[in-house]
Order: sequence, then C-alpha cells, then structure tokens
Amino acid sequence: MSEFPTYEELLARPFFFCGIGGSGMLPLAQILKGRGATVAGSDRSNDQGRTPEKFAALENQGFALHPQDGSGIESADQILVASAAVEDTVPEVVRASELGCLRMTRAELLSILFNTSGAGVAIGGTSGKSTVTGMLGWILHAAGSDPTIMNGAVMKNFVSAERPFASAIVGGAGPFVSEVDESDGSIALYRPAVGVLLNVSLDHKSMEELRELFGDFLARSGVAVINADNEEALALLPRAQKALTFGIDQEKAQIGVVPGSIADGPVRQAATIIDRHDGSEHPLILNLPGRHNLSNALAAIAGAVAADVPVAKAVAALAGFAGLARRFNIIGTSESGITVIDDFGHNPEKCAATLRTLKTHPGRVIAFFQPHGYGPLRQMGHELAETFADELGPDDVTIMCDPVYYGGTVDRSQGSERIIEMIKDAGGLADHVASREDCGKLIASIAKPGDRIVIMGARDDTLTKFATDLLDRL
Repeated sequence: MSEFPTYEELLARPFFFCGIGGSGMLPLAQILKGRGATVAGSDRSNDQGRTPEKFAALENQGFALHPQDGSGIESADQILVASAAVEDTVPEVVRASELGCLRMTRAELLSILFNTSGAGVAIGGTSGKSTVTGMLGWILHAAGSDPTIMNGAVMKNFVSAERPFASAIVGGAGPFVSEVDESDGSIALYRPAVGVLLNVSLDHKSMEELRELFGDFLARSGVAVINADNEEALALLPRAQKALTFGIDQEKAQIGVVPGSIADGPVRQAATIIDRHDGSEHPLILNLPGRHNLSNALAAIAGAVAADVPVAKAVAALAGFAGLARRFNIIGTSESGITVIDDFGHNPEKCAATLRTLKTHPGRVIAFFQPHGYGPLRQMGHELAETFADELGPDDVTIMCDPVYYGGTVDRSQGSERIIEMIKDAGGLADHVASREDCGKLIASIAKPGDRIVIMGARDDTLTKFATDLLDRL
C-alpha cells in the first residue's frame, strides 16, 4: 500500500470514477463525496441512455458526469478509480496515463478507507454479503453507532427522495461496515476488527483458492464470525485468532435458533434466537422469506455482538429491516394472480437459495435467468444447470437469454444454449431465447394465474425495469 497516498492526502485530491454507476463504484463515490472529496465520473451506461434516473440522481447529489471520452480527465492531480478489468484502451485510462495520474482500483481505495477507520467490520463469503451488510448496518444504525456502510445493493431502509440509490451511508466515527470481495482476490487487502464469513462455495475461483483467501481473511480479523452450518466455513475456524459462531442447525453455535421455533411464510418469517453465552432467548420477526435469510440474520446478529451490540438490541432492530433492492424483491402481483419477483441470483448458491424459497410454497415457478457474462457462465455453467434442474419441479420452466455483453474481447463461443441443453438432459423444462425482449414475450404468453415469475441476474440494473415492464404486460 505504500505507493498510495495517506487517507488525509487522498481526500485532498480530486477523484474521477470510470464506471461511476457500477454497483461497487457508486457507493464508494458517495462515501468519498460525503467525506468532503471532489468526485466526478463517467459511465458507458449513461452514454448509452441506460438507467437515466440513476445518473440524474447522481447529478442532483453534485457529481459532475462526463461522457466516457477522456474529457473528464483534466489534471495530473486527479486520481482515476477504475476496475482492474477496465482495458487500457478506454479513453479515461489513455488520458490518465498521458497526464501521469495515479490509478487505483475500487478495492485499493476502499481498503484504505476501511483500514484507517479503526473499526472495520467486513462481510465475506460467496453469497449473502450484500444482505448481511445491509442487516448489520441497519442494526448498528438503530443502536446509535453512527456507522458508515458500503454495500453493493440499494438498502431500502435508507432510501429517500434525495438518495433513491442508497447503497452507501456516510457515518461518523462509528464502525465502517463493508462487504469484501473474494472474486478478484481483493479480500486480501482488508484488516478487519470484525470479519464475518458466511459461506465458502464455488463462484469465480476454485475451491482451493477460496479456502486460502477466506482462511487468511479470518486470520487477519480481530474477531472472526463464522457460519457453523457451512462445512467449508467451519473447517477454517482454526485459522481465527478469536471466533464467534452462528448457525441454525449446529447445536454448538454460540448464536443460534431454538429448535422447532421457525415459522416461515411466503414473504416473512419468525424464529426464536438463542444466545448460548447466557441461554437467553429472543423472538425474531424478519420481513424476508427463506432459510438463507434466517441464516443471514444470524450472521448479522453475531456480527453485531462482535461489535459490542447486545443480542436483544440486534434482534429488535431486524424487525424493522426492509431488505435490499433486487434481493427477492416482490415487484407485484397481476390482477390474474401472477407474481413477479426481481432477484440478484447469479451463481449456483444464490440461485438455489431463491428457487428453494419459492418452492416452499405452492404455485408453478417460471425462472428467467440472464447470465452476467460469458466468463462466469463458462466457469460455473455445469453447476448452474444442476441447480435449475434439481431445485425446480417437472412443471416449472427455466428461460435464459444470451449473457450480458457490453463489448470487449471476451470469448463468446459458449453461451446460454449449452446450459439449457444440460437442464433438458437432466429432465428439466427449459428454453433458450437469444434476446431478452423475446424472453419477455414468451413468459407473458405462457404465464397463468398462480405462477411466480422470478427475474434473476447480476451486473445489469435494467433487469428491474424488465421485471416491472413484464408485470405491466401481465
């Protein structure tokens, strides 16, 4: 880190974010601006007219937006924040290189803010990070801890007319709560006071790489909060300096659930939480369905305990947690009784959790999936196909369009049709329709009363509009 400026030096310099509308970039830009820095940016989506309401909101908050043509890079003093995946031919990168600007990745910049906070609470794991970050941030906020929260998703509790895209909260001297990413290895940059590990499962890296990354993460954490129900996560417990465990099924977990106390409904659930440090029991109401969300709630409660918030306060705060945009977000139900749900599911574990939640209640499921890239599809295509085939019943339908592609040199030889054939081979009902618009027409033509239509995918904010438009059509 020595080649980068100190925290004070950073805030004194102007920033330029390449891809400022991205789910990881936008909250970081908001935190920097909230701390007094000058922040400008550009985004290909803005140039192409996608999600105009997001960029209008950014301009209303005082961010200067430029076309992605290099015109926003004007001074060698500017710091260019760009993903490591951004190609050197992008005009901002070319111009910044000509002027000799410092270039930082999102993770490098975030880790400096996080590590210098003195009270960093990091949420790691293959799935559930954004939900737990939102839950834990809300608990700390409700407890009066004045946290800063860095999330990859919009937190409904903090949305306002001025901040419709509230994926970040700028706090004071309280904890700095952030999800940390293993997919690019950047989790190695963080030194948490509290490190929460939700799960370890196949996503962007091999299991061997993930075990090493997450094990090192626990070793660097002052207190490691570990999901005892996840075999891979629990196996890493010996790497922790000091550990706190949580779990639904694991009877030795320090924060757990009283057996037989879970009542799960289509949109909310209840359970009795037990703190095995003292045997106290606390009734939890959670306005989110699904066993995975109960596990997420336990993670947030345990993380709060590690950050000195009593279990009773944490459980009480979660009754008011409103959830996140695109996390099992019920868009609405048509007059004929067809429900449309918008969801971020994009890897096997996330998709399985969503489909499992849907299948605990009656009604056919029509699952639309838009892969978030050709690379991820190649990495986990077989596991994705197994997930849709295993979790859905003989009457349910899977429909996939082509993967998201915004340009570049990625190998596009293997697409969604390969996954659809795998699902069919496993006995599932599935169809590949290249264009998303045509998928919408197909879904509208086959949907019938009582169906639940779930729209799944990542890295594309227009999926929410697709879901809303589909409901309007129904």
